[in-house]
Amino acid sequence: MAELRQDVDPGEAGLDGGALECLDRHFARYVDEGHLPGYLVALARGGRVAHLTTYGLRDVAAGLPVERDTLWRIYSMTKPVTAVAVLMLAEEGRLSLDDPLDRHLPAFADPRVYEGGSGADVRARPAAGPILIRHLLTHTAGLTFGFYHKHPVDALYRESGLEYSVPPGADLAHTVEVYARMPLQFDPGTQWNYSVASNVLGRVVEVVSGQPLDAFFAERILRPLGMLDTGFHIRPEQAQRLAELYRETDDGGIEPVAGLPVHGRPRFLSGSGGLVSSAHDFHRFMEMLRRGGELDGVRLLPAEAVARMTRNQLPGGAILRAFGAPVHQEAGNDGLGFGFNVSVVVDPSRTFAPSRAGTYGWTGAATTAFWVDPARDLTVQFLSQVRPRTLKVFPELRRLVHEAVTD
Repeated sequence: MAELRQDVDPGEAGLDGGALECLDRHFARYVDEGHLPGYLVALARGGRVAHLTTYGLRDVAAGLPVERDTLWRIYSMTKPVTAVAVLMLAEEGRLSLDDPLDRHLPAFADPRVYEGGSGADVRARPAAGPILIRHLLTHTAGLTFGFYHKHPVDALYRESGLEYSVPPGADLAHTVEVYARMPLQFDPGTQWNYSVASNVLGRVVEVVSGQPLDAFFAERILRPLGMLDTGFHIRPEQAQRLAELYRETDDGGIEPVAGLPVHGRPRFLSGSGGLVSSAHDFHRFMEMLRRGGELDGVRLLPAEAVARMTRNQLPGGAILRAFGAPVHQEAGNDGLGFGFNVSVVVDPSRTFAPSRAGTYGWTGAATTAFWVDPARDLTVQFLSQVRPRTLKVFPELRRLVHEAVTD
């Protein structure tokens, strides 16, 4: 077990102490008013942690506080880890980002695009081209999530037991076979739609490497980086450190809710959102990215590969708000592009919250977030454990962090 520790005074790292106090008070009010159970927030400059705050409870019923070694379900912050795994295999020549997906997963041969109808009367046409590995990394493959309730294909996912991305009791291999039977929403490469693509990538990693996804992550990424508290399940000795999961209620409060099974190895290994991690461990993952693929003498990727991962990969430098499917054409996506499983700031004048060009990162479904700002040599992570409905933490976090940086 390792816990994150503050390394340097905020002023020495170019952070304003008064602004950081405002940040802490702001989110402490969320806890005091019952909108969050508790949280951890950490800022680092040049790899040195300059601000680290824990506040509130990791388990409300038991009265257990958030601590520096608390474990969190990071949900979609798993996706960048999956992207790193795919890029490692690409650097080894075991796959190419321009490989047709069916080269590795034959069930995806001859993809078809939805044209109309429902149930047994669905009409679909041949796609204009194959799904490529890079389409999965950029969420431009034409896949979707069943919970959107926006497109007829979303309904087809739900009818196939995919409202929560996995049929009950299924493993990753079977789940991906079900995805392959679904029509696409659009021709690969022509729109952006956040989707189950990272689960497909997880299965690609398994097939290409010959290892289960959890074994590949552990042997090739987590243990080499010293991320010993990160995995698809927790060990018995870690159980007391795991934060309970909550959801936002209709009145803006919180109540306990079941999450992905993490007490014992899950049958379904989700490359989309299955990991549990700690602030210490995710700091090390961010540091590996910030340093161009290397940490403490361990190199996972060449710097060029990390640069590609964290650069806008949408066709013609498109913006998420314009290139996204209708469900994603929202103000929060303005000024953002998308790399390989991370969003990327391309036009700070249009972003919903203050940001520097080149800043990249992602969030998780239970109010977790991270970003790396290369221009300011800054990394930020925020960890809580609430599935929100109307709660919007991250624009405020972006603004308050921006106000705290003095150089």
